[in-house]
Amino acid sequence: MSDSRRQKTKDRSQKSVFFSLSSVFCSLSSVSNTIGPLLGLAFVYGIFAIVAPPSFTTMRNLEMILRQTTIVGIAALGMTLVIISGGIDLSVGSVVALGTVVIAWLLQYGGAGPVTAALGGVAAAACFGLISGLLITRLRVVPFIVTLGMMLVVRGAAKGIGHEQKINVDLERMAWLDKLLATLSQERSWMLVPPGVWMLVLLAIAMAALLRYTRLGRHTFAIGSNEQTARLCGVPVERIKVFVYTLGAAFAGLAGLMQFSRLTVGDPTVAVGLELNVIAAVVIGGGSLSGGEGSVLGSLVGALIMTIIASGCTQIGLPNWVQEIITGAIIVVAVALDRLRHRRAA
Repeated sequence: MSDSRRQKTKDRSQKSVFFSLSSVFCSLSSVSNTIGPLLGLAFVYGIFAIVAPPSFTTMRNLEMILRQTTIVGIAALGMTLVIISGGIDLSVGSVVALGTVVIAWLLQYGGAGPVTAALGGVAAAACFGLISGLLITRLRVVPFIVTLGMMLVVRGAAKGIGHEQKINVDLERMAWLDKLLATLSQERSWMLVPPGVWMLVLLAIAMAALLRYTRLGRHTFAIGSNEQTARLCGVPVERIKVFVYTLGAAFAGLAGLMQFSRLTVGDPTVAVGLELNVIAAVVIGGGSLSGGEGSVLGSLVGALIMTIIASGCTQIGLPNWVQEIITGAIIVVAVALDRLRHRRAA
């Protein structure tokens, strides 16, 4: 065997060992990061089940919690992918608003059907994610700055499309879009929860499968864990990052579809600050802002925790500012625990 062939075989072995170790580490980390949020979810729900009125534990309130979690939960699926890769996306709230405006405009003025309008909203969102990914990889600008600027660009585009006003849509044009997150009628009670919640479940399963069983998922974890090592092992870092930001924005577009279903209007001023809730859901669920860690189940649990806190505080009668303090304190504790875990590991 020639020296060059031996070297190629050695390189392949090193790559195989690197990705195998990354996969094992990510699996163990995912399990440990998910158990904590699940215990936190049970604790938070148990506290409010005791101190809140009996209406908190009714099926109607549980359905409302699931409906309220859907928008943040879908956006958090895309944010999970971005944060695992070691990035951040501050434009999510603006992308959600853009999605509602594009869908409403296509329905009301574009003559599009509900499916075409929904796909158009998601495609518009994905296009801005693609632009963010290209700016981050081509110009070598940190994601925080790029997505902060894109947050303003996308919000301005949404206001421009709507002429700084809401776009109202005739009910007959919506077809089934306004029923995605609507309370179930007696005839649809067999569904248990609205279609939008089932869509969240299916999207979560798909994202979990992508992270666990596909090359894209392994490469995303590898980039977030150690970008330079991943690059040396042949991972197409730039290409993966562009795809990650595009897919993350597409999920934000789907969250915009859910937001439109809930409001039934295209509102360019909606979802201001939603990106903070989405990032918080991922962090509370065990995702690390340093990259390389995170799970789909953990992110959904984080979104549920925040919704349960909001619902419980409302039923107890606590003002909104108290809810914000509690949520903010939980976020700070989650980040502090993540930092402490990394220090011990180092």
